[in-house]
Amino acid sequence: MTESRSKKFFYNTLFTALLQIANIISMLIVPRFMLKYYGSEINGLVTSVTQFITYFNLVEAGLSNAAIFALYKPLADKDSRRISSIVSAARKFYFQAGYIFVSLTIGLAVFYPLYVGIDSFSPYLVALLVIVLGSNGFLEFFTLAKYRVLLTADQKTYVVSASSIIHILLQTLIISLLATLRINIVIVRAVAISSILLRSIILSTYCKRKYKNVDYKATPDMKALDKRWDAMFLQILGAIHQGTTVVLLTVIVKDLALVSVYAVFNVVVSGLNSVMGIFNSGLSASFGEVIAKGEKTTLQRAYKEFEFGFYMVMTFVFAVAFVMIMPFVKLYTSGITDANYNMPIVGFLMVLNGYMYNIKNPQGMLVMSAGMYKETKWRTFTQGAIAVVGGIVLAFPFGIYGILVAALLSNIYRDFDLLIFSAKRITGLSPLWSFKNVSKSLLIFVLIILPFFFININISSWTMWIIIACSVCAYAAVVIVTIVVIFDFKMLKSIFVRLKRIFIRG
Repeated sequence: MTESRSKKFFYNTLFTALLQIANIISMLIVPRFMLKYYGSEINGLVTSVTQFITYFNLVEAGLSNAAIFALYKPLADKDSRRISSIVSAARKFYFQAGYIFVSLTIGLAVFYPLYVGIDSFSPYLVALLVIVLGSNGFLEFFTLAKYRVLLTADQKTYVVSASSIIHILLQTLIISLLATLRINIVIVRAVAISSILLRSIILSTYCKRKYKNVDYKATPDMKALDKRWDAMFLQILGAIHQGTTVVLLTVIVKDLALVSVYAVFNVVVSGLNSVMGIFNSGLSASFGEVIAKGEKTTLQRAYKEFEFGFYMVMTFVFAVAFVMIMPFVKLYTSGITDANYNMPIVGFLMVLNGYMYNIKNPQGMLVMSAGMYKETKWRTFTQGAIAVVGGIVLAFPFGIYGILVAALLSNIYRDFDLLIFSAKRITGLSPLWSFKNVSKSLLIFVLIILPFFFININISSWTMWIIIACSVCAYAAVVIVTIVVIFDFKMLKSIFVRLKRIFIRG
């Protein structure tokens, strides 16, 4: 990376890390307040509705990725006219998508209460909750989406992250305070909308000052976003894959309390995915610039270091989580008796799913950076089909366990597929490089968790949980460092040299 890229990477990674910390704090606090003051059924209702609204966000699927990819070159060339035409096109598409999103949300508000009923909630309140939860999407489409695209393409995601941190912390504070006063959940969520308004104002003000030469109403260049439709296909399938469990639990199992159970376990897994996402977010635009300029040698060297480091961090994170997830959930749900949260198999399957999901992230990031949406869409379709069809088939006899197994199998398929594709079509490296890294990661993962099948961890307080977690982390670190020093010392040294250069220049 050049000095400029290294500096941007440093800021992007720092603020992305802070954003993920804010996300994790929110994910830990909000569900606990929901469970304590509203119960598992209402928590499951909010989770279920939010998942359906997430699907509606797919009306803009592919637009963001296509616009970001289209902006790489004009930003590097400082071509203001070209930048303006692309951003203007994105703005127009976002407005069109926003109107569709509004229509879909209204439709959900009408039909959802007819299918899902809650004794403590009237159909009218359920419908109103749907509208309120969908309001965040309205604001995303009509106010800040075009700014987010421009900043991401210009490798300034730290600005987006900073505004998001303020939004998330304010939203968490509002929900927590109003929940303790036992205010109706619809009112609580409606007041929380103010936090995203603040985020919109921050991004709008920054972009208007920083990009004075960009005309958001210039003649739009629609052809620049041709890759949108292939990117849309990938994004839709990805969202379907990630949301399958909640939807199948709602539609087939028809148990909102079980949706709440899944949501609590998913607090942990989503937090871990957010931690791993720090690396992708900070580097995606940098790799996109390198690929766009055809710097093959730089790409191969940087990617090898990134992939190796990513897998070692990922192994550490998910191995520790595998050991500590059930003690965490037991403490987190203590005093909650309206649903069964003591489901260790669910916890273990979800951590394994998270682990397998993240194995493909380095390669998936390259696909997005290279704009290879069309070339990979049918591969992504296969992954989604395995999760959905397998989930439906296995849900009837095995319930949530069957759905999670189907998701696990789909992730395993996608891991192997992307490892081969990215090596052949993007990096030019041998696929064996990645397979060796994955095999090493799996071996280390097993070595870390194996002793704890014979050790009974019985924790009664958060202080004890923290102490035990730190001990497990220390053990995991020793295992990883020992193996890396013995077998990959040269790569470890290379990574440290790069990190040192980034921090000195940053």
